[in-house]
Amino acid sequence: MPDAVDLLADFTAPQPYTRDTVARAPRSPGVHVVLERGVVIYVGRTKNLRDRLRQHLTGDRIASVLHEQVGHEIDKRGTEATASDVADWLAQREVRWHETDNPEGAKESLVVALKPRFNRQVPK
Repeated sequence: MPDAVDLLADFTAPQPYTRDTVARAPRSPGVHVVLERGVVIYVGRTKNLRDRLRQHLTGDRIASVLHEQVGHEIDKRGTEATASDVADWLAQREVRWHETDNPEGAKESLVVALKPRFNRQVPK
């Protein structure tokens, strides 16, 4: 089985997960990953990378699985995480993306291989 480096070979270089980075993302379909110290912790797919990355960063727990999962992680510290808390937490991680016409298949392959901790379900 290939390692994460091989699986992410066609992705952009790691970048801080900030509004500035998101503003430079393309508006095309693709798959994105969030990394913590080089480890993939989330894999997502979308029809519009820029909009989805922004939604994870600035949205809410209803609109974004990643936002919800990160919020629950922060909640464990004793207080309910705000949208700003989630954005600050994500800004300390990195994001990468890959444009593809088959984001569903790409995401499934990555989730099965990498088993990211913030993905709810691992496809069979």
